[in-house]
Amino acid sequence: MEVTILAVMIGLLLLGFPMMVPLLAAVFVGFFIFIPSLNPTIIVQQMISGISPVALIAVPMFIFAADIVTKGHTADRLLDLAMSFVGHVRGGLAITTALGCTMFGAVSGSTQATVVAMGSPLRPKMLDAGYKDSFTLALIINASDIAFLIPPSIGMIVYGVVAKTSIGELFLAGVVPGLMILAMFSVFCWIYARVNNIPTQPKASWSERIRIAKRAGLAAFFPILIIGGIYAGLFSPTEVAAIAVLYAFILEVFIFRAVKLSEVPSIAFSTGMITAVVFILVGAGAAFSWVISFAQVPQAVIGGLGLEGAGPTMTLIAITIAYFIGCMFVDPIVVILVLTPIFAPLVAAAGLDPVHVGTLVTLQVAIGSATPPFGCDIFTAMAVFRRPYMDVIRGTPPFIFILVLAAALLIAFPQIALFLPTLALR
Repeated sequence: MEVTILAVMIGLLLLGFPMMVPLLAAVFVGFFIFIPSLNPTIIVQQMISGISPVALIAVPMFIFAADIVTKGHTADRLLDLAMSFVGHVRGGLAITTALGCTMFGAVSGSTQATVVAMGSPLRPKMLDAGYKDSFTLALIINASDIAFLIPPSIGMIVYGVVAKTSIGELFLAGVVPGLMILAMFSVFCWIYARVNNIPTQPKASWSERIRIAKRAGLAAFFPILIIGGIYAGLFSPTEVAAIAVLYAFILEVFIFRAVKLSEVPSIAFSTGMITAVVFILVGAGAAFSWVISFAQVPQAVIGGLGLEGAGPTMTLIAITIAYFIGCMFVDPIVVILVLTPIFAPLVAAAGLDPVHVGTLVTLQVAIGSATPPFGCDIFTAMAVFRRPYMDVIRGTPPFIFILVLAAALLIAFPQIALFLPTLALR
């Protein structure tokens, strides 16, 4: 029966239907196979229940804040700040790209928004500096993965709701792994620039750095507001989301004056469209989770894979592989919605920390988003930079290796993720 559900989803995906259609079709097929005696209206009730958690209010607000700053000057000012401090070192422009993606990730929480905001201004500069286009494209789409780890992360919000895990702790747990990956990417960029003899950029004077820092100060305060507010226990993730919208609005409309008041309704409409898609997927995912749980599909899958009684390390490895492969083919949110209920019994039986698991899952879906054949960031880069598929993926293997290494470190040393939540909230 599980094979029938999977076949329906894959078949509809191959026919080109948007992801919400295969997911809903799988819900109804599973319902009529496993529990045909119940009233089908219960599916609607489960979908409504799935989008009812208060924590999900943060999703449209973070999307709205990201849309506002993407339209404005925040990204440019963050890039200027990063460039003034690291642009002169070997590989400085590439390191600036990785650092810029990290800082913008702390504003947007979206890998695709980061690809657009950071890639558009930096790709021409890197090509002019002598970097190969394959390296440039791969760096942009993989450094954007850090945006999924650094709070605010929409993926972490969805995972927290599905797995009933503290979103505040998940946000803090993503900070150290995100900075670790930034450091690993920076080392690789330095090695690449040295091997390929990429010329360095002029070094900014301290007076120029101070001037740029003053100009970018309000933009740089964005991540401090989000992370610091949660770390200090001043705000919940939902409250931080509301504050992020207000801050982005004041910053771009009244201070930077990069966004006109007349443009705000169109930005809000765009946010509404994206939010509608996300919430349809979340609702369908909740119904799917209920159907497969009622039919005891998770237990059957775990038993079929021989994972019953698996230890913590083996469980984490299985989760890592499953989410990584899933996001190579399907949207990250859908993978979180589908796989999390399946692995929930295994996580509980192994006695794993749900925050540690959530951080690892978020990293895996981020990696999968930039991994062939169908990682969503690949197609975003193709659309933004107008480059063919093979050009976009050609330079990705070294970065994927680094990200997989980061995942291995996260499995081996859970405190990489748990250090800040333990310090602040436990």
